[in-house]
Amino acid sequence: MSKFRKEEALDYHSQGKPGKIEVVPTKPYSTQRDLTLAYSPGVAEPCLEIEKNPEDAYKYTAKGNLVAVISNGTAVLGLGDIGALAGKPVMEGKGLLFKIYADIDVFDIEVDTKNVDEFVNTVKNIAPTFGGINLEDIKAPECFEIERRLKEELDIPLMHDDQHGTAIISAAGLLNAVELSGKKMSKIKLVINGAGASANSCAKMYIAVGVKKENITMLDSKGVIHKGRTDLDQYKSFFASENTKINTLQEAIKGADVFVGLSKGNILTPDMVRAMNKNCVVFALANPTPEISYEDAVAARPDIIVATGRSDNPNQVNNVLGFPYIFRGALDVRATAINEDMKLAATYAIAALAKEPVPDYVNLAYGSKSLCFGKTYIIPKPVDNRLMPTVSSAVAKAAIDSGVAKREITDWEAYRIQLENRLGKDNELTRSIANKAKTEPKRVVFSEADNYKILKAAQMVRDDGIAKPILLGNKEVILKIAEESAIDLSDMQIIDPMGEGANKRDEFGDLLWQKRRRKGLTQYDARRQMRDRNYYGAMMVEVGMADAMISGMTRKYGLPIKPALEIIGVRPEVGRVAGLYIMITKRGPYFFADTTMNAHPTAAELADIAVLTANTVKQFNITPRIAMLSYSNFGSSVGNTPHKVAEAVKILHSNYPGLIVDGDIQANFAMNNELLKEQFPFSSLVDKDVNTFVFPNLSSGNIAYKLLQGLGGAEAIGPVLMGLNKPVHVLQMGSSVREIVNMVTIAVVDAQTRK
Repeated sequence: MSKFRKEEALDYHSQGKPGKIEVVPTKPYSTQRDLTLAYSPGVAEPCLEIEKNPEDAYKYTAKGNLVAVISNGTAVLGLGDIGALAGKPVMEGKGLLFKIYADIDVFDIEVDTKNVDEFVNTVKNIAPTFGGINLEDIKAPECFEIERRLKEELDIPLMHDDQHGTAIISAAGLLNAVELSGKKMSKIKLVINGAGASANSCAKMYIAVGVKKENITMLDSKGVIHKGRTDLDQYKSFFASENTKINTLQEAIKGADVFVGLSKGNILTPDMVRAMNKNCVVFALANPTPEISYEDAVAARPDIIVATGRSDNPNQVNNVLGFPYIFRGALDVRATAINEDMKLAATYAIAALAKEPVPDYVNLAYGSKSLCFGKTYIIPKPVDNRLMPTVSSAVAKAAIDSGVAKREITDWEAYRIQLENRLGKDNELTRSIANKAKTEPKRVVFSEADNYKILKAAQMVRDDGIAKPILLGNKEVILKIAEESAIDLSDMQIIDPMGEGANKRDEFGDLLWQKRRRKGLTQYDARRQMRDRNYYGAMMVEVGMADAMISGMTRKYGLPIKPALEIIGVRPEVGRVAGLYIMITKRGPYFFADTTMNAHPTAAELADIAVLTANTVKQFNITPRIAMLSYSNFGSSVGNTPHKVAEAVKILHSNYPGLIVDGDIQANFAMNNELLKEQFPFSSLVDKDVNTFVFPNLSSGNIAYKLLQGLGGAEAIGPVLMGLNKPVHVLQMGSSVREIVNMVTIAVVDAQTRK
């Protein structure tokens, strides 16, 4: 899991507009006519229609895509009863997850009462506003009564995610784990440590997928729940064991096939794991500290299958695999409830998806080439885009089949396509790159470490496990900035080329002299060059003391590139360097080149830039589909630019026949496949969804990315420097901390790929 500091978390929530969510209009509002339609008097018309037919609320309002996340703050995450208002950041966060994973809008509502009747009445009274209700962070046993009563009295889908989310996901993992262990659900002996809302729901879901109730042993804080105890409420009594002779976890775990922990950390010992049956299964789901660490469990038993709630372990049981897609399916068929059939459908769909071939982008995100169904992959990963079409379709179908749907779906393939297109893909690549970087963090040297933003970014990439920073600069200055800004530089190497690093200056200078002595450089001058941190840092990369270098924060773009060219050099197969920006948009990532280096490239140079760009795009497990841009379409206009672009395409088609590339072509045709197909059906880009653009000159590329960034709201990652023998990346002057972190992440992935 990524580390963070208190100040970062507080800044994240407070900077800019406070909080994490906002209301965004979905209709035009710029003219008086727009406002007349939006409010008075135009708004009266839909009001009258809804009065006649309440179902029309789904047609004329946001109700059908609006979920309430409701809590009283009595059981917030690992914080306990902190009150309704203090729980609001969590509810906003849940709303954010609904939106980014399933395109569901959310109002978070904090109800300031612990009285069950008051809470139920409040929810009932506001329910007409919403298409669904997600109960959150309400303590047991009140949560059972609240959910039961509201399900009876409301006609919209409702679920207490703390109860059912973990149950659905863990049951999917259990189905697959038991199958891999060669056992049968009806035969396994299962121990559940914990007896709260989640444990109660998990046990019932396990019974629904085939576990025998009499084979379940449940423990609370006082020990095994059995018939001999007199302190049990109705919910615990349901799972009371007939065996009154065992009381401790150590006694209960002997001969068990499965352990499910929903309690607290470090209560399951390796000896207890060794006492379990052959091919045992352990789900240690306490967060952030599991009942037993993944490493200790695997060390205790080589035949074990382990799941935790942590993202840094295989088999993460994460509720985000379920609740967004369950509500998505329920809303889309206007279900009147989320019933057991729908929950089971979600469970089986998630379990089945884990057996499907894993897409490349998921492998990339987790730094793997071979994720596949097995002991370390029994549950899909949260970044898997197939979850929504798979799970939501299954839930919607179950709602229809069980008779709780008010709306039918007849074309299921069309519905799946609609789900696939529903979400923007703006964060998919950045998440994938960051996850890949974390699998093998590299040593990144920062040549301008006497800068607050650089130090802040270095702390963040260190804390997140993305990179191992090496800081160049005056140690006293660096430490002073860090102290004044509360930046933790512990475990970071600080090198001052003018101080303790001076012992390497002559050695590095002599290496530079060997490279450049026949180009007019004297040994004396080469040694003096090493006083410059960009030369020193580039040489560290060249000799293997660092894996990548980041510079350019405080200097003009070309200045840090010169040392890299002289020391590291250009890849011989292309013979040039070029700059690439990754533009993160709602439609997915687009790659723009050249945006920083080559002012007026020739046809041959454009072809080289296209090849460099294609190779870079492939690093991210994305197939490049390249449009060579111009103001002309396949010779429709005369001029030097269309001619050289067309010549570059000829070179590429001849020398790289497997590359998907065409031009000269205007940007609007490259972006609009229907238009391209209609006017130029012969183009090799037809039906290819162009994702890479090579511009005819530096001006057009630089202007295009800045316009898209400024007017289109795209996030620009870059510039990525392409063509050097080793990873050196140069920031734009004044880059933000976020932009620096993104560039470091790119540099790490670049270094991983070259290795």
